Amino acid sequence: MAYITQDAAPSAIIAQRIAGFVKKVITAAERRAVYRTTYAELSQLSNRELADMGMNRSMIKQVAMDAAYGVRG
Repeated sequence: MAYITQDAAPSAIIAQRIAGFVKKVITAAERRAVYRTTYAELSQLSNRELADMGMNRSMIKQVAMDAAYGVRG
């Protein structure tokens, strides 16, 4: 005799997928906000202030990406 077991109802599975999607969207929005804030703040600094931090203007985008997404390269 065969038994059919179901761990979760289809509606529960859909709810979990939607919750996971919403969490990803929120995380992406938060990271984008960190990127925008970091980029804006560094862009407002003078070349001298950037140099004091060991940076130049061409590095701003990469530093903001690293701050928000942990990207190096």
